[in-house]
Amino acid sequence: MGLSTHVLDTMHGCPAAGMAVALYATQGEQATLIKRFTLNADGRNPDGPLLDNASLKVGTYRLVFDVKGYFDARGVDLPQPRFLDRVALDFGVARVDQHYHVPLLVSPWAYSTYRGS
Repeated sequence: MGLSTHVLDTMHGCPAAGMAVALYATQGEQATLIKRFTLNADGRNPDGPLLDNASLKVGTYRLVFDVKGYFDARGVDLPQPRFLDRVALDFGVARVDQHYHVPLLVSPWAYSTYRGS
């Protein structure tokens, strides 16, 4: 249970290893940093769930993915400024007895997300 994420690079067809991510708790316009981490070779948090069942609370959260930094590090030659810099996903947790998985599919020009399982 708890909260997890997974990022796939749809340009290269692989996990987004090395992408920097930050997790925030939000209340209105205010955001409080919970943790920063770098995705592992599988495009996931190397420490497992972002929040375990005991730490996940009902409320709103934000995941911020450093898309620009990731594609820059991959050597992708794109015009400046980049179309995507950081992707921020705001989402709510209504049931702490359920697993919340927030995947990101991303390229330098587009992204999509959904509530996964």
